[in-house]
Amino acid sequence: MIANKCPDIKVTVVDKSEERIQAWNSDNLPVYEPRLYDVVKECRGKNLFFSTNIKDAIIEADIIFISVNTPTKTSGLGKGKAADLKYVEAVARSIAEYVTNGVKIIVEKSTVPVKTAECIATILKAKKAENASFHVLSNPEFLAEGTAINDLMNPDRILIGGEDANAIEKLSQVYQHWIAKDKILTMNTWSSELSKLFSNFMLARRISDINALTPLCEKTGADISEVARAAGSDTRIGPKFMQPSVGFGGSCFQKDVLNLVYICETEGLYDSANYFRTVIDANDQQKARFAKKIVEVMFNSVTEKRICVLGFAFKKDTGDTRESPAIHVCMYLLDDGANLVIYDPKVAAEQIRHDLNEGQKGKMSITIVTSENEDLMGVRGDTGSGSASSSTSGHGSPPLPYGCQHKLVEVAKSAYEAAKGAHAIVVCTEWDEFKNLEYEKLYDVMEKPAFIFDGRKILDHERLIKIGFHVETIGKKLCNV
Repeated sequence: MIANKCPDIKVTVVDKSEERIQAWNSDNLPVYEPRLYDVVKECRGKNLFFSTNIKDAIIEADIIFISVNTPTKTSGLGKGKAADLKYVEAVARSIAEYVTNGVKIIVEKSTVPVKTAECIATILKAKKAENASFHVLSNPEFLAEGTAINDLMNPDRILIGGEDANAIEKLSQVYQHWIAKDKILTMNTWSSELSKLFSNFMLARRISDINALTPLCEKTGADISEVARAAGSDTRIGPKFMQPSVGFGGSCFQKDVLNLVYICETEGLYDSANYFRTVIDANDQQKARFAKKIVEVMFNSVTEKRICVLGFAFKKDTGDTRESPAIHVCMYLLDDGANLVIYDPKVAAEQIRHDLNEGQKGKMSITIVTSENEDLMGVRGDTGSGSASSSTSGHGSPPLPYGCQHKLVEVAKSAYEAAKGAHAIVVCTEWDEFKNLEYEKLYDVMEKPAFIFDGRKILDHERLIKIGFHVETIGKKLCNV
């Protein structure tokens, strides 16, 4: 977006992955985002470049954005809550190594815990050359996947935190090419870093707040959408993020809330930590409740039943599956013995395999079956999926750990392929495509009774009931025939 709005500024994106850079230089970008390709195509080769030459790009740049992954730590101090800053640290050390003179403005763009800018500054100060100087700024991003281009073009605000007024002004001038100055908020570094985490906590809490009311609506006959519309009409509350669902996912909400929990715990603020943690607990409960309801409604067992899962991304208009509720629902159903067939218009089969294997680590080994995978298609059996013994994964694979089962999960090319022979359809992502499917055709090819579980409350439930489906959704009690 900087390249698009600032034709006088040269923007170079660098990465160690040659494969990823090749993708950025092709017609098949490595990430899916509506309208992103048009922006890249317009600027690429003019003032926007993608390269693996990290050293030269760092040396030439006046402003360096650190935009690397900051996942939650999976081991060591802060496991499960603290952000893993190894990639941020690696970039900081590269900058310190390559820059020998001049003034560089270093901008932390990744979502990071409080004091990260201080850590970056410490690394740069320890290794800096005599003729080099650095100014570290915090500039957190508030875009949402699926609407990122519009969010970048028309942001609610731009946050710049730092201690050097001149550096803050230089970065501010870049944004002023297309953003009004009064929308650019400046503050100290810690305030900027904490604002990002707290903003995501507030948004995550709103989703958990509305989801917390869904069980009561399902019991009493109230409609959660009507309740959300009424509450959201209050200008003090507002309608945004009042959409009930199977739960929130994505790269930011859970990670950032857990970061807040960890920061409070390290400062001895356990009451605050426990308060922030309730949002994660509520989200976990919502995903588990939805999955449990599927099993209960289907006569308390999904063992060997074919379940069609529509949607694997954490929300529509993205291929991102990080912390997707679909992963947790699929894991629950697999644990209960279900045979899964999954369709998502933007998530690759390999990504689904990776996510399910990560979630089932030590319990199951997941092999993905697709219509092109003829050698595996032949061993599926009539149900379209199956399990192997606990001692071998089959197909020439090495033995599995003791007690670890092998499971085949199908990935379909369309919703119609996925629904064939299925006992139930489970909607986990709110893709617009799923609203417009010919459900009469789906019903005809499914086992009877045919169930639909709408985890996003996006379908025409009355119409589906008339077709013959048994329908369950989030936050509304339905009168199935």
